[in-house]
Amino acid sequence: MQIEVSTDSSIEGREQFKAHIEGVVEAALERFSKRITRVEVHLSDVNGHKGGHDDTRCVMEVRLEGRPPVAVTSQAASVDLAVTDAAGKLKRLVESTLGRASSLAGHRDH
Repeated sequence: MQIEVSTDSSIEGREQFKAHIEGVVEAALERFSKRITRVEVHLSDVNGHKGGHDDTRCVMEVRLEGRPPVAVTSQAASVDLAVTDAAGKLKRLVESTLGRASSLAGHRDH
């Protein structure tokens, strides 16, 4: 599973966050890693230099083998909170997507 992290220019400490973000994503999606080709993580500061509540946006897009990409978005007060929330949402989305696929395949076999 390849993980790509990109940020806008207003996110500070981009390099330090990269390893942490990759770890959070890997932990959340570990059991699906053989079915995932790539995860893209995009971080941005919605308000730029102005600051504010819940101004960090994290968009995560996952590419599952043989399927179109799907994405989730989270907005929180910090990079860590936004990434953790988005990773949880992405895990649930992948679980439901792959769960539906296996349940549909099971119905076709009968």
